[in-house]
Amino acid sequence: MSTWITYGLFLLVTLGGGLLIGSQTDTGTWYQSLNKPSFTPPNWLFPVAWTILYVLVGIAGARTFLRAPTSAAMGIWVVQLLLNFAWTPVFFMAHRPSQALIVIGLLLISILAFIILRWTPDRIAAILFLPYAVWVAYATALNATIAVNN
Repeated sequence: MSTWITYGLFLLVTLGGGLLIGSQTDTGTWYQSLNKPSFTPPNWLFPVAWTILYVLVGIAGARTFLRAPTSAAMGIWVVQLLLNFAWTPVFFMAHRPSQALIVIGLLLISILAFIILRWTPDRIAAILFLPYAVWVAYATALNATIAVNN
């Protein structure tokens, strides 16, 4: 498989999966009624941030697949994406912030594990995950506050 096709497929999976889940999620009145912390970002920021992050995640995944397709890092990449895609239905569709906190906590751990595993063999892939780690750490704090306050 060509390098460009690999990158295209990884971007399709990350962006396409995120877009599909986002388009099926009604944040509506339930989310608006929650007692949210003062550090909650404006709603318009979420799709912008996630689009950028999914591109970075896709590139890091493609790089890892091309260099080490059967590695532990590739397995962790798959796990983090599954956890990422699972969080939205748990939080927004099931209205379960406490259970979503478990999912996002595991997601953050898997992101950090990916960074550690890729740091030496592919520092670029690891660095691509750094903004993702920061955003998910922030989202974890947001999720935790919502779980406690509601």
